[in-house]
Amino acid sequence: MSDPKEILNRVTDFLNIQEEVYAPIQILPEINELPEVQEEEITISEQETEPSEMTLEQKLLQCNTLEDLKELCLGAEELRTDLEGTNLVFGKGNPNADLMIIGEAPGANEDEQGEPFVGRAGQLLTKILEAIKFSRDQVYIANILKHRPPDNRNPLPEERARSLPYLERQIDLVQPKLILCLGLVSAHTLLSTSLPLKDLRGKFHRYRKVYELTVTYHPAALLRNPNWKRETWEDVQKLRNRYDELGCKP
Repeated sequence: MSDPKEILNRVTDFLNIQEEVYAPIQILPEINELPEVQEEEITISEQETEPSEMTLEQKLLQCNTLEDLKELCLGAEELRTDLEGTNLVFGKGNPNADLMIIGEAPGANEDEQGEPFVGRAGQLLTKILEAIKFSRDQVYIANILKHRPPDNRNPLPEERARSLPYLERQIDLVQPKLILCLGLVSAHTLLSTSLPLKDLRGKFHRYRKVYELTVTYHPAALLRNPNWKRETWEDVQKLRNRYDELGCKP
């Protein structure tokens, strides 16, 4: 390609000749140097964007095993009650159980050992299960709360609400065919109802459109009121029959 300066000089010479022949022609002054075209430097500021904090739902969905969920629960301050220094009581039993038993909250013995239902109420629960031909290692046992409340009081509504998403994920990981709620707190929390126990017992309720759920007395209530043992026996017999009808194992 020709030099631009040379082309410009040729044009100037041509115009000069034309000026001599015809008339003065105004031309641009000779340009000795062409302006340099400078490339504009575009600086893109790299903004350090921190990934947005995951929602609780996202964290729970990332838990693919009960161990994953337990690790998440260990660091979840929202699961704690206003009693300081408590231990996590996560759950215990067969991770693939077809029957899941859900109580209300850990007590002193459960807090000390880190397992649900290991005190007097737990011993009674073991006997109830044995009466319908279950051992504890065949079922999975958990509570609504995963930390002990002070003075063994009932879980507060806000504590239940904070704990429920974790429990729901725990249920989904176990995938039981049947759920047995022990006591009103457990039943009211999962079924979102305020009906009395007499209206909830002896039936199988649909829970989250996936699970069948039934309700009976909490073993701790039976220790205070032995006259309820007969009704509890009727409830757990129905549970065993339904368990067998559904082909649950073992």
